[in-house]
Amino acid sequence: MRILVLCYEYPPVGGGGGRIAAVVSEGLAARGHTVRVVTSHTGALPHEETSTRGVSLRRAFAGRLRQDRCTVPEMAAYVASHSFIVSAEIARFKPDVIHSHFAVPTGAVAWLTTRLRPVPYVITAHLADVPGAMPEQTELLFRFAKPMTRPIWRGAAASSAVAPHLVELADKAYGQRPVVIRNGIDMSDAARAPSPVDGPVRVLWCGRMQAQKNLAPVLLGLGALADLPWTLDLIGDGPLRAEVEESIRKAGLTEKARIHGWLPAERVRDIFRQSHVLFMPSLSEGLSLVTIEALRDALAIVGSRIPGIDDVVVDGENGILCNPQDPATYARALADLIGSPDRLDAMRRTALARAPLYDAERMIDAYEELLSRAAGGSK
Repeated sequence: MRILVLCYEYPPVGGGGGRIAAVVSEGLAARGHTVRVVTSHTGALPHEETSTRGVSLRRAFAGRLRQDRCTVPEMAAYVASHSFIVSAEIARFKPDVIHSHFAVPTGAVAWLTTRLRPVPYVITAHLADVPGAMPEQTELLFRFAKPMTRPIWRGAAASSAVAPHLVELADKAYGQRPVVIRNGIDMSDAARAPSPVDGPVRVLWCGRMQAQKNLAPVLLGLGALADLPWTLDLIGDGPLRAEVEESIRKAGLTEKARIHGWLPAERVRDIFRQSHVLFMPSLSEGLSLVTIEALRDALAIVGSRIPGIDDVVVDGENGILCNPQDPATYARALADLIGSPDRLDAMRRTALARAPLYDAERMIDAYEELLSRAAGGSK
C-alpha cells in the first residue's frame, strides 16, 4: 500500500499519540508499504527527512510555536495551512489510503482534502479528540465545534480508537463505533528480570504538566511520606509546572523530587530502567503509553482507577489503582510499596510478564488489516 499518514504532532513534537503514529508508520514501512508522513513543523527541525526504517517525513508550516503543547488557535492554523499542503501531497504521492491520527484537528484536514481528491481515509482516536474524554480541557471546544466534527467521522472509510472507553464516547457523540486497536511498543529490549530494590524506592512520573494529569494536587498529599526512603523523578514540562513546583515545596519534598523537564528519548529510557514505580494520578487517559513503557521496564504502577490506566493495571497484581478524587489514596499506595519490598518486587515481575500483551507487532497487524480494508482490500 501507499499510505499517507497525517498527524498534527510527530516526534519529537507532541506526546503519546504522535509517538504511536511513528511506531505504526515505521512498522508498516518495515513490512514493505510505502509510507509518507505529513506533520507540523516547529523550531529548527528539518522540513524533509527519511527515518532509519524508511518513512519519508515532511514537516510543513502549521503556526505551531512549541513542541510540547498546541493551542486551539494553532490547531485552527494547522487545519487551514495543511488543507492546501496535504491536497498537493495527495496529487503527488497518490496514496491508496490516508491514516489520520486524531479526529481533531487532523481528521478535519483528511475530510477537507478528500472532498476534492477522493481517497479513503481512516481515523484513529487517541483521547482529547473525542467529546467527553477530557472534559476539563475540551468541553468548551466541543460545545461549539462538535457539529463541524460529525462529517469527519461520517466520511471516514473506517475508524479506530486506542481504548474501549473511547468507543463508547464516539458512539454517544457521533453514532460511530470504531474498532479498538490498543497501543503497543517495541518489546524486543524489555527487561529480562527486575533487579531487587536496593536503597530508596525510585518513583517516576512522566508527561505534560497540565490539568488532566492531576499532578500538583496529589503531590501535596505525598508530604506524609517525607520521612520514608523514596525519591521522585518527574520527566516533562507544561503550563502547570509552576504549580507542580509549588506543591513540591509545600509538601516538603524538595530533597526527594527532581523535575528534569523534557529529555531525549535515550535519557528517558535510562530513568525508566533505574526506577521501581510509575506514578500516574491522571484524571483521564486514552491508553496510556507511559504505563505500557512501565511494563516493559518492570515498574509497578500506582495510578488512577480510570479507563486507559485500568486497561493496563490489574489492581493488586502489577500495581495499585487509586481514587483520583482522593489524593490520600495515592500516598497510602506508595507507602504500602515503599514499606513492602517483597510485594513491590512481585508486582514488578507481574508487570514484566504482562508486557507482551502490548507488543507493537500486534498493533501493527491490526492497523495493516484496517488500512488494507479501507484501501479496497487488495493492497
